[in-house]
Amino acid sequence: MRRVLVVCLALAGVGSAKAQTPGPSASQRATKFAFINSQELIQRVPGYVAADSTLNREIQGYRDEIQKLQQQLDSAVQALDQASIALSPAAKQARAKQVQGMQDRYTQRTSELNDRVQQRRRELFGPIEARVRAVIDGIRAEGNYAMIFDVSAPNSGIVTADKSLDLTQKVIQQLKSGT
Repeated sequence: MRRVLVVCLALAGVGSAKAQTPGPSASQRATKFAFINSQELIQRVPGYVAADSTLNREIQGYRDEIQKLQQQLDSAVQALDQASIALSPAAKQARAKQVQGMQDRYTQRTSELNDRVQQRRRELFGPIEARVRAVIDGIRAEGNYAMIFDVSAPNSGIVTADKSLDLTQKVIQQLKSGT
């Protein structure tokens, strides 16, 4: 809501500045705004589906590995609980230390795999996102737009907009044509 207010105040300031001058300057006449829907756009970018499929396949392998480690850890904890009555305090402490070691390895491996997923996501989607940004920036410069908003961004502050200002299809066309 705060962003909407700031944008409205900024636009009102532009309007006030226009009203105070005898005639609009070239930069005031050319102030144009547009928007895109990045959620729709990114899914239609060439290469996105293949990259998404590759990442999901790799993530599933990591999930399987983590699930297996979790099952081993759960079994070790259950075995310790069942045997704890019969174990001496020293043996119980030694087994608890082994279980803690398993927990530490599980936590470390989970962290490593999360880092690997983030790195892989950057590798697969970084070039796609860079190309999308370049096309959007080219359209912004070509169309002399002051700003292009993303209506699908969380907390974008945009509640509604004139559909004629939607550049999503134009961006998709340029991405697909390679221009």
